[in-house]
Amino acid sequence: MAHTYATDVLVAGAGPVGLTAAVELRRRGVSCRIVDRLPARLPFAKAVGIQPRTLELWDRMGLVRAALDAAVPLRGQLAYVNGVEQPRLELALPPEVPYGFAALPQYETERLLAEHLARFGTEVERGAELVSFAQDADGVTNRVRTPSGTEEEVRTRFLVGCDGAHSIVRKGIGLSFEGGAFPDEFMLADVEVDWDLPHEYGVRAMHRDASGAVDDVLVCIPLPGPGRYRMSMMVPPELSTAQRVGEDPDGITHGLGGGRAPELPDIQAVLDRLSPRPTTASGIRWSSVFRISHRIVNRYSDGRVFIAGDAAHIHPPTGAQGMNTGIQDAWNLAWKLALAVEGAAHPDLLASYDAERRPVGEEVVGRTVRHAQEGVQADPEDPQTLLLREAQLLVGYRGGPITAPPGAGPLPGPGDRAPDCVGLTGEIAAYPLRLYDLLRDRDHVLLLYGDVQDPGELARTAREASGGRTETFAVRAASSVAAAAEGLPVYHDTAGQFARLYAADGPTAFVIRPDGYLGARLGPPTAQALRTHLADTFAATDQG
Repeated sequence: MAHTYATDVLVAGAGPVGLTAAVELRRRGVSCRIVDRLPARLPFAKAVGIQPRTLELWDRMGLVRAALDAAVPLRGQLAYVNGVEQPRLELALPPEVPYGFAALPQYETERLLAEHLARFGTEVERGAELVSFAQDADGVTNRVRTPSGTEEEVRTRFLVGCDGAHSIVRKGIGLSFEGGAFPDEFMLADVEVDWDLPHEYGVRAMHRDASGAVDDVLVCIPLPGPGRYRMSMMVPPELSTAQRVGEDPDGITHGLGGGRAPELPDIQAVLDRLSPRPTTASGIRWSSVFRISHRIVNRYSDGRVFIAGDAAHIHPPTGAQGMNTGIQDAWNLAWKLALAVEGAAHPDLLASYDAERRPVGEEVVGRTVRHAQEGVQADPEDPQTLLLREAQLLVGYRGGPITAPPGAGPLPGPGDRAPDCVGLTGEIAAYPLRLYDLLRDRDHVLLLYGDVQDPGELARTAREASGGRTETFAVRAASSVAAAAEGLPVYHDTAGQFARLYAADGPTAFVIRPDGYLGARLGPPTAQALRTHLADTFAATDQG
């Protein structure tokens, strides 16, 4: 048996979640290997919805330009009930949100992430499968079966399981995965149609019986290419594979099934019944039968072993929440693991991964189950709030273990997403910048707004308390005549949008985390309050 050491992290699973974890680790200089038992990416358009919050993270990662080039916009949904057109749903977000909704086949998402990962010198090890592992106080010993069939022992500091609903990693640390399965089966198909409906809109067509119950449904999400959609629909009896789909010794029925795949005549039969326009299906690229379960683990980690994505939570695909939630799991975990590998993390920092992300997973599972059973009307929120929640722009960590106490101050507050804004101008560039331009490729940032007292001392405190891992810049009102901020970069809020979106009307310090959430809002800021907040994230430093 071969022996390999000196790898900081092993990532099991090279779907979008595992690839995100690997990219974020490598971007921070952490060595890692990523293995996947499949010999190649599957050419399936499974998860296709890209939420605005995911695009914001990809912006910070440096991936968003390639994603925008490859994706198609998703501007809304056309709805029909028994052939009658219903009010159109417009996916219109507030103008300050930098990205809208998009659609991209999962295999394209994986390609973009894998190519981005390769820029950091790491490739997915295809045909390599994690078969077992054992952890101790100092690390994890992993057994990986190579493409040749031999087994390799890989010693790592940490193990991250992004290996799906039937996760070996989850089972290996003995986590429960409570929930159940929906009785319904569905067909998925990646096909082209020749209707004249606007391609940037999804289509949902339903039939209700005399009692008002839905007995037939067609959902179409646009994909890149003329007339191309990922369609889902109910399975006819002759294609039912209820006893075989997604079977596993653990009893979890979730995902794509075996048996005969749906063919064009099967898809055409549904279109003939439900399509709002007469149309012909063609160009089928892929199809499958699938079933859905709803489950969540009792915790997201055990010691040096962590799970993310479908390994931790599975649920109905309503609202395209699953992959996007998993990507955010991976991002939240990766920056914390990087600090831990460097020896720069507070001893309890890694515990904040479960504390922050499991409540998000629980909310997503509960909400998607309600929406699948009762429709979005099951949540009595106003339409704008509901849309922001679906876009994952309302995810936050208020009251979390590494978030400053919220107090009674203005919003956004500690734990909230740091919103983007435009109209920031510097002393040299002749064009205005977005706040997200200033945050890109940075981890912790201290943003000083207004005429803060002793900005230099605050910047030094941030550097010292984080071991040099926090960068500082200042934002001032366009009318400010204050002196330069002791050598710090200064940007002027010429459009007044920062002051409006951050409700900033006096000297304030904002600590922005690597994942784009506010860790603290201090107004007026003091060095001691800043140091106290950062001490919950970073290892104690010698102030000598």
